[in-house]
Amino acid sequence: MSRPGPPPVDSGLPRRSQITGALAVFACAACCTLPLLIAAGLLTGAGAGILEKTLLAVAAGLAALALTMWWLHRRRSAQPSCRCGNTGCGC
Repeated sequence: MSRPGPPPVDSGLPRRSQITGALAVFACAACCTLPLLIAAGLLTGAGAGILEKTLLAVAAGLAALALTMWWLHRRRSAQPSCRCGNTGCGC
């Protein structure tokens, strides 16, 4: 009788990582629109400098958070779901 192999690893992105990653992309895109806002006269140079640093920090933090959540999801799904020991349940 052959023993079943390890369970397949779910390497897909969980919903929370997708949302966090999308927010990081949005913050990065907002940072790229700052020169247009300055040219349109809606934002001053000093305000754009402060906003740029803030948006870059937020985008980097959200990207790191999304990657961490994906890594934790993948790590948890790779662990065996059965912890029965030597009782012969096929784990």
